[in-house]
Amino acid sequence: MGTIYGYARVSTREQNLDRQLRALEEFGVRREHIFADKASGKNFDRPEWTRLVNVLREGDVLVVKSIDRLGRNYEEIIDQWRALIKNLRADVVVLDMPLLDSRNECDGVTGMLISDIVLQLLSYVAQVERESIRQRQREGIVAAKARGVRFGRPKKQRPAAYGVTKEGYLDGRVTRAEAARRLEISVSTFDKWLREDGVKKDNGLRCE
Repeated sequence: MGTIYGYARVSTREQNLDRQLRALEEFGVRREHIFADKASGKNFDRPEWTRLVNVLREGDVLVVKSIDRLGRNYEEIIDQWRALIKNLRADVVVLDMPLLDSRNECDGVTGMLISDIVLQLLSYVAQVERESIRQRQREGIVAAKARGVRFGRPKKQRPAAYGVTKEGYLDGRVTRAEAARRLEISVSTFDKWLREDGVKKDNGLRCE
């Protein structure tokens, strides 16, 4: 039998690894063979995970406390799982989910096959949940808009001097640039307000 390695992960530096480390040591993983990351599980671009994969050899066993310690993206978890088992010929054990133990064999069905089926099921469930979350978000936005909730950047309020400045512009006494300067806004914002008021650029007004 090869070496037993452990992997632990938390998402932030403030979170504690103790519970995972204790579970790995109780399984029989020596502390010097445990690799731990404090990083997001969105992908496998993590320093300690990379180090671990580089030291794993055929016959070794990788132990994790739960499947979500490997990551949140089940498609990537499946890819990594298959790479470890089929390419490196190592075994993987998930303590919180006994079915995910590639060493096992049940009625002639290998642990590798059982694990593959379970991971595919988990991937499907995760995808359904993501779609459900997106649908709830869309429904929430529609309901909020129906209640009059506005999304995005709030509209810039027109200053009190806008009316007088606009009249000066319409009379030809004030240029667009001067109007914008007086109102402490950009020329494009002044143009936008004019458009909202129904003023067209082809009305012969001064545009300098």
